[in-house]
Amino acid sequence: MSKRIPLLGIAGLVAAAALMLVGGASGAAASKITVWTDKDRKAAVEKVVSAWASGKGLSVEVVEKDFGKIRDDLKTVQAESAPDVIIGAHDWTGQLAADGLVLPLFPSKATRAQFPAYALGAFSYGTAVKRLYGAPVVLENVGLVVNTKLAKVPTSFASFESQALAFKKRKSGNLALAIPQGAAGDAYHMYPFFSGLGGYVFGRNKAGNLDASDIGVANRTFLSNAPAIDRWNKSGFLNSKIDYGVAKDAFLKGKAAFWVTGPWESDTLKGSKLSFKIVQVPAIKFKAVPFLGVQGFMVTKFAATHGLESAAKDLVGSYMMRPAGQVALAAANGRFPANTVAGKSVKDPVLAQFGKAGAGGVPMPNIPQMSSVWSDLGGAWVKSTKGASATKARSAFSTAARNIANKIG
Repeated sequence: MSKRIPLLGIAGLVAAAALMLVGGASGAAASKITVWTDKDRKAAVEKVVSAWASGKGLSVEVVEKDFGKIRDDLKTVQAESAPDVIIGAHDWTGQLAADGLVLPLFPSKATRAQFPAYALGAFSYGTAVKRLYGAPVVLENVGLVVNTKLAKVPTSFASFESQALAFKKRKSGNLALAIPQGAAGDAYHMYPFFSGLGGYVFGRNKAGNLDASDIGVANRTFLSNAPAIDRWNKSGFLNSKIDYGVAKDAFLKGKAAFWVTGPWESDTLKGSKLSFKIVQVPAIKFKAVPFLGVQGFMVTKFAATHGLESAAKDLVGSYMMRPAGQVALAAANGRFPANTVAGKSVKDPVLAQFGKAGAGGVPMPNIPQMSSVWSDLGGAWVKSTKGASATKARSAFSTAARNIANKIG
């Protein structure tokens, strides 16, 4: 997803020594940490990085980049103008690590303990040995937004479904559920219903690494539960003709009591004057957990080229992972911090509710093969929930799984 998304001890002495060794060869250039970040977080990044650098004799250059271009530009940039640190999405990790463009981090045990395992896992990659390649800073996921004047917050999926259908029947033009799909599909927003029926994208091997040969899009458990999708299609609970704009408009105008969206709509919700509460989609056959997007910072291979590897790793793998830095960086982007200590200090009630709605979520797979999944998985939902001309879900998802396997090879 491309939404708007984001104390030194011995390490300090090592960094200083490295700078002294490099100083004679590269002069002032070696004393400058260069960070690539996006417009939304530039001010916060400058503040955090400058605070870290002030006591180390380092200067800071924070370069504003289009978030969507950072990954590709890193592949072609010349060393002299390359960044030492970049902001990035966790699902870039596999490709960047495989290409040798980012360096592994080794935060302390105490630091790692302040993060959920899935947040660290999102930035971890390796076929034999998994290593951490990024410092998680913010978490992003969808939740179920309930208009509490139009419906009760459901405590079961049966209650959710029955309330939604009753509201749809109440007046022409009402939607049972405002969830975006549209012609191109939207596997991201639909993921809670996929996981709730036992679906998964990739399994894991014995070493705990994602296994692209284990495609769970049409696994036996999911297919046994797939008739629920056919029922949702027939009743109009799900309708793939609804795109993002239609879903948003329906909820804000009181034509839908339920909306599946994420924290990028926090300001919209606050300004809507609606009474609402945000929860996780109730469990179906299994917990209906959302996909998680995790954003954070990574140290590039160019930090080593510039003689700043130790310093850059201290900035990212230690300083940026502390609660204070996490709060500042997360607030700048309107997202929930990845650090659990920082999460407890979040005062924004909307952001806090979205954070809770992401509990137990599944990070979008960070291996390169994930690029072969999105269109077919989203397409299976479109084909199986488009009304009278829909394909049976069992067939739609089985076809999607075959297509994905052929693309991966």
